[in-house]
Amino acid sequence: MFFYGGRGYQSMGYNGQPDCPSPESPSHGLIQRLPYMKQPLLILLVILGIASILLLSISYGSVSIPFATIIDLLFNPDETGWSRIVWELRLPRALFAFIIGGLLALAGVLMQALLRNPLADPYILGTSGGAAAAMLIAFLLAIPVQLHPFMALAGATFSTLILLFFTGLRQGLQQQQLLLSGIILTTGWGALITFLLTAAPTARIPGMLFWLIGDLGESASLLLPAATLAVGLVAALLLAKPLDMLLLGDLQAASLGVSVRSLRFVLLGVAVTVTAIAVTAAGPIGFVGLVTPHLVRFVTGASHRRLIPASV
Repeated sequence: MFFYGGRGYQSMGYNGQPDCPSPESPSHGLIQRLPYMKQPLLILLVILGIASILLLSISYGSVSIPFATIIDLLFNPDETGWSRIVWELRLPRALFAFIIGGLLALAGVLMQALLRNPLADPYILGTSGGAAAAMLIAFLLAIPVQLHPFMALAGATFSTLILLFFTGLRQGLQQQQLLLSGIILTTGWGALITFLLTAAPTARIPGMLFWLIGDLGESASLLLPAATLAVGLVAALLLAKPLDMLLLGDLQAASLGVSVRSLRFVLLGVAVTVTAIAVTAAGPIGFVGLVTPHLVRFVTGASHRRLIPASV
């Protein structure tokens, strides 16, 4: 159990130094939040933007469907061809994209809190590369689709174990060691992926390349990513207060009763799992886990109680 020790931690600095701005302080440039009066307006604009993107993704394709027809079919489905296109093809694909984005954003939030580094995400740490390499091996060996999530999870876990080995498991997890080792791992996985593509049969290369650039066509497998996102979101929210304390530095977090070593392993475990499922379902999509937390911090601030659900 974590002991939180009240709100006194807010008087300490983001890097664990006294007299520095706290994560919630408006003067902290990295995570500066909008003025209170502007937040509701921006949140409303974001909601409208998401709804517009959802409508656009459903409307446009080989057959264009008017917006008014889409709205009507969402509330009054029928047996027409347009209704089947909306409910069986495009709406599941759009929801699938949002769920994958939520998984990647959640992993990015956890990794950035873990390293206290704005550039950290599972792709920089090599987690995604390990999962992608394992998935390509599964494609080459014609392993059944039902086992693909386990292959991706095994690859992501193996990559994380290598990361822990290089950073010195007995001495704890150091930010600089983790980041540099992750970059090395990512480069190594990229080389392995290139080799696998070179060695693959010609007939399988197009499918492997299409998956590598990000494939949202597997929306039929919506259940596993959705369940993983729900469980990961609950786990992350339970760790919100310890995550806030971790931003102050290891010593300050430990002095407030947080088991820093255990927290880091739990964060890695959750981030590895959600990343593996995202890679399994849609391929190694980058950029989302890195940028989304920063955009959300601009609205919500650094408190993980708001940052985590808003990012997802």
